Amino acid sequence: MLKGFKFREIYFVFIALIFAGCSKSEDKIHQGEVQQIEKNEMPKARALMASRFSSFDDFKKRIKLDYVVDTNGGVDSLAHYSVFITYEDRGNKVVSVLESGITQGNIIEVRDGDMWDRAGLVYESPFVVANRVELNKIYKLARRRPTLFGVGDVAFYDLAQACVEHISTDDLAYLYHRDSSDKGFINTFNHVTAQALITTMYSEEIADFVADVHERYSMPELITGKFTETQLTDLNSNPVDNYVDLINNEIGQELGLYLKDKYQIDNETIWTPVLLASYLNDMQEYYSWAFEMGLKPFNSEDEIIVTFCNKIKSVKLGVPYILE
Repeated sequence: MLKGFKFREIYFVFIALIFAGCSKSEDKIHQGEVQQIEKNEMPKARALMASRFSSFDDFKKRIKLDYVVDTNGGVDSLAHYSVFITYEDRGNKVVSVLESGITQGNIIEVRDGDMWDRAGLVYESPFVVANRVELNKIYKLARRRPTLFGVGDVAFYDLAQACVEHISTDDLAYLYHRDSSDKGFINTFNHVTAQALITTMYSEEIADFVADVHERYSMPELITGKFTETQLTDLNSNPVDNYVDLINNEIGQELGLYLKDKYQIDNETIWTPVLLASYLNDMQEYYSWAFEMGLKPFNSEDEIIVTFCNKIKSVKLGVPYILE
């Protein structure tokens, strides 16, 4: 019993030393919607939908994939893999790069592991440690947490779903029947919306990290291109969806940078319903342009807008730390 107690004491001291001095002050505030100065531009490439590709071969006819491996002297365990996904649309190029690295699964293992597992994560990815506060906040915003934020809590996905429900020209939007499936508008809107908000609220680097640990975990073969026959033939579980997500993540980050500049948003910004509604309406303007369809606007009085603004406020003020 005593031995276990000492171990826990050592562990908490160890974590405290690692994490000391990493928090950021959020005391000062300003209204983000007061001044609008545009610097970055709205993305000029149209987002992709996995629902519009019939197969992996069809995807590769339109999107370029380059797999690169650094053998590190021929030692397989040290080999570093990368894939470059290049998408061109109307003369505009979008490139996404996915490399070897830690995954969402590694972080889960650390959560359930011991002190040495956590120390290993510090060694493998100091980025996680340096940005642990921001990553924890993003995790809360990305998931419904009614136990923390009350019944009716909403997350990034709910905002994307609301955008889909705002489509007002079904005859133009649903020319392809699979666009109404989970591989269509909802998946595309979810990735673009989440990545835009994370980029605007935190940084492009953090948004990219969050996206990559997820994709490496869901399908490790994305980096090497060594897919199984089932992965290549199953329309519901093949690399097309993941590669589309990676391109849309890049577009979302570009959109997030544009809106961050337009509304002069930083870590001290108060997200009021007026600001969030304006932000999402600009996002819908991009969706309307990219997919040539109409969407009904958000209003600052909408329940989802008010609820998500309250959630952002609660997250900024601080709620119990969750490593999941």
